[in-house]
Parts: sequence; structure tokens; C-alpha cells
Amino acid sequence: MSVDVIDPALATLFAPLRDGTLRLPESGRSLFLRARRTPDLRMFGESLVCEQRFKPHADDLASYGYPTKVARPDERFALVLLLPSRQRDETRSVLVEAVLRVHEHGAILMAAANIEGARSLQADAADLLGRVQVVSANKCRTIWSLAASRRIDATLVQDWTQAMAPREIPEIAFTAAPSPGIQMLSIPGVFSWDRIDRGSALLAKHLPADLVGTGADLGAGGGYLSVCMLQRCPQIQALHLYEADQRALQLAQENLLRVAQAYPKRVVALDYFWHDVTLGLPRRYDFIVSNPPFHMGRADQPDIGRAFIRAAADALRPGGRLWMVANRHLPYEAELKQVFSEVHKRVEAEGFKVFEAIRGAS
Repeated sequence: MSVDVIDPALATLFAPLRDGTLRLPESGRSLFLRARRTPDLRMFGESLVCEQRFKPHADDLASYGYPTKVARPDERFALVLLLPSRQRDETRSVLVEAVLRVHEHGAILMAAANIEGARSLQADAADLLGRVQVVSANKCRTIWSLAASRRIDATLVQDWTQAMAPREIPEIAFTAAPSPGIQMLSIPGVFSWDRIDRGSALLAKHLPADLVGTGADLGAGGGYLSVCMLQRCPQIQALHLYEADQRALQLAQENLLRVAQAYPKRVVALDYFWHDVTLGLPRRYDFIVSNPPFHMGRADQPDIGRAFIRAAADALRPGGRLWMVANRHLPYEAELKQVFSEVHKRVEAEGFKVFEAIRGAS
């Protein structure tokens, strides 16, 4: 997946370090939460630890010489850098993580674009950390907290940590006999975390019951479509979930475990892959189901969906079937017809289209 999306916050984050307003640590390592590739990483040499849970960004960092890793839980850092999420609760949890991982004499540095919630980030940082310093540039705000002025609000640490605990979402429930109902878990920041995505719901409604053999769920999120398939399709023997968001994949594992507990006599081999689907799939399948993503940032990027379609076509066995949903305005029909022998639009409703595509014999 292409990750060359212009991010003004990333370009602005390192400005205080470049101009000397904030000095690089003379000793100790630095930690970059929600890290992204940028030439500014070079100023740290080998003293930087990058953490990133979105696979395309993690792969991008690795190709640049900064493979992502998880630091020891007892290590404290001289400088913690972070980029916010578009979801406020998630950003607050990253701020808490920075507090818990910074050295008592260390600094915390962050930046956000004005249109992506810079004002809210500044307010939350001040509430949690006490007095912060702020510089505005490039329609962004760079914010940092120094040890001398930091006063941690312990109550907010607790509240914001609790806000990111997996929770049951009342709307996302399944009631297929003989199960009494499966309540799914979700957390802020995961795609469609507080509701059923309308496209996924439409696809689930029209999935056939005769999916058989080994299948895959591409862009599986928290596992909604996989749960629906396992309840509706008794001939599924194995199901593999592919997801670029590591946290969503962990939720999917928990949600599919609930299915296994609800159907103790049903044996399905499940596997989970933290993977960028646009790079292709490592295995072959009898069927594939997908609600492909089409955003990186705010702009539509239909090339992501096209790459999902090509990956599915390459991974399906002859005669294999792809069931997918897409927003009505996205131009996927031409791509489907180019790589599949049969393409059927099964339904168009509520601003979405559901397709079934069949791979040819060759």
C-alpha cells in the first residue's frame, strides 16, 4: 500500500529539534509512538525506537532502516515523540502511554495539523501534563512538555486508560440460532468501532450460505464479516483474517473466540495475519470476502481497493469466488472485469454495491 501521503504534522513535529528550541537528549534513547518515515529520523542515529501498529507504515519504516519494535516495559526514554490519531480517545491513550514511558527528566513532543484536531490535542496535553509549550507553523501546532513544568493528572491517566479498554458495543450483536447472541468487542480508533459499518452490514446480509472450504477475510477489522460467515456458512473449514491494523486484528481474535465458545461443536481452523493486503497474499483460497478500505488520511484512494481486488484474484483457486462491497461512487467494476471471468453486481442499495466475482479455470 502506498504511504506517500503528505502529512504536515509529521513535517512539523521535528521543527523544535531542528532549530535548537528543544535539544536532542545527550544520553538515553528516544521513543517515537505511531512513528512514520521521515528524513528527520536520521538525527537520532541508532538511539531511536519506533513503534507502529499499522502494517504499511511499519513496513515503510523498516525499508528506511527503522524496523518497528516494542521496547522493554521497564525502559524509560529521554524523549518521547508522538503523532495523534484522528480519534480523540485513542490519542489520549497515546498521551498516557507517553507519560508512562518517559524518563522523569525527559521531554514529550507531539504535533498535529489544525484541521486534524491540534487545538484538542493542545488542550488534552495541558490537562494531562500541566504547562506545555506550543509553536504554530505550517497550519499545525507543535507541542512539548518538559520535566520541570510537568504535573501529571493521575485521575486522567486512569480515566483515559479505561476509555481504551475493549468494550461491548450494543449495536454490534449477532443473534443466529442456536446461539443466544454474540456481543462483539471494540475499541476507539478501530474502523467503525462504535457501530456496524453500513457497507459491511449490506454485504453480510447478502452473503450466500454455500461458502465452502478455506476462505479469507481481507481487511477484516474487528472480525464482523468473519463472525457473520461462521454463523451462516456451515461448510467453512478454515478462515484466515488479514488486517493492517494490529489492534483490530487482536480484537478480531477475541471476537472469533466468542464464536468458538458459542458453537463448541463447530471446528473451524482460524488464522490471523498482520499484513498489507495490497502486497498480495501468501496462500490460495476457495473464497474471499472483503470490504476494502479506500482512505489514507482524508482523501479517497481507490487504488487501495483495486489492489485488494488484484490480490484476491491472484489468491483464489480456479472457480473461487470473491464477495466484496464498495461505496457506489468507487470505480471498481473495470478492475473486477479485467481480472475475473465473471462479475455480478448482486445488489445496489444504501450508497453501496455488492459484487460476486468468479475466477476462471486458468
